Amino acid sequence: MPLVECPLCGEQTEYNGNVFRPFCSERCKMIDLGSWADEEYSLPSEDTELSEEDLLKIEQALKEKDSE
Repeated sequence: MPLVECPLCGEQTEYNGNVFRPFCSERCKMIDLGSWADEEYSLPSEDTELSEEDLLKIEQALKEKDSE
């Protein structure tokens, strides 16, 4: 049986037949889920500001949509 490392605690656990995979236990799975829910994990992003031209285009598109 292949062994994998739990991404949370690092414990070696069997991959096949493990209902909590890739985690070693329900505890590690729930801790990870809680981290996602608390927004502890995030992807890097670039903040960009909209120009006046962009805002006008958005407003125009919304007006066109509303008039349909």
